[in-house]
Amino acid sequence: MKLIIGLGNPGKKYKNNRHNIGFMVVDTLAQELGITTYELSKGGKAEYAWGEVGGEQVELYKPQTFMNDSGFSVKYAKKKHQNLKISDIFVVHDDLDIPFGSYKIQLGTGPKDHKGLESIDAELGTGNYWHVRVGVDNRNNELGIMNYGKTRTPGEEYVLQDFGNEEMKKLGITIDEVVGELCKKLATS
Repeated sequence: MKLIIGLGNPGKKYKNNRHNIGFMVVDTLAQELGITTYELSKGGKAEYAWGEVGGEQVELYKPQTFMNDSGFSVKYAKKKHQNLKISDIFVVHDDLDIPFGSYKIQLGTGPKDHKGLESIDAELGTGNYWHVRVGVDNRNNELGIMNYGKTRTPGEEYVLQDFGNEEMKKLGITIDEVVGELCKKLATS
């Protein structure tokens, strides 16, 4: 069994925020698996659904706490699956250390600063789970070549902004690539 956790913030207000890329990836994976609805875990404050990838049972999990409290929901899920190894947990999240359109899937390696992951690490006592790091940093493009004096938007503000129209056109391709690579990793790990 594998636990696939998509990070984001609950509610329509945040639906297209860069911080919600984890939800977007997990929702696309759910569609690939033919999952149309999630159940609500009141105790875990999360939405979840079950599926199968390459013969492996997977639980798709979306904490409904706000990002900075994601650890609460993840700890609940880990406690629910007591035999689940940390290396069987995949956390899908936004990453400002990676440019928009790129991604990395790495065991135990995440971005320099991410409050959602810090919350999870504190609750699990480790960060040695799989990080599905989806790049969202496109701030160099926002400056443009003619705006030398303009400063970049701070990361905490930037991730709570919606993807721009041009980004949305490319986002589906990146998400599909991430889901494909994640499915390969799930089938072989």
